[in-house]
Amino acid sequence: MTQLWVERTATRRYTGRSSRGAQVAIGSDDVDGVFTPGELLKIALAACSGMASDAPVARRLGEDYTTTIGVSGPADRAQERYPRLSATMQLDLSGLSENERQRLLTVVHRAIDASCTVGRTLKAGTEVDVEVAGGGGTGG
Repeated sequence: MTQLWVERTATRRYTGRSSRGAQVAIGSDDVDGVFTPGELLKIALAACSGMASDAPVARRLGEDYTTTIGVSGPADRAQERYPRLSATMQLDLSGLSENERQRLLTVVHRAIDASCTVGRTLKAGTEVDVEVAGGGGTGG
């Protein structure tokens, strides 16, 4: 199983890392060159949706199809959460008949609903446990 962690690099700045060698800069929205945690959540939803639907779309549009998946959703700062996230997959469907287009849309939605772990988790809700582990000190 891939291990994931973040390391603090400065005030409200972190680097997210994986045991596979990947890394991502994370920080406040007033810092250039970083993603906020909320942006990463949104990107995870978009990427998961694309990956879940990749095979059925490639079967119908060809292995070299291109797509961009935009994702948005304003934060509710009073509750510190995103009440709604919306993803939009841009695909060139001009080579398909109306029947083929409708079938593709059905297959894409089914694939995402069935196997996008991020979307399924967000829709179902999840328990979150945060533990603070420390060592040594006796306190003041």
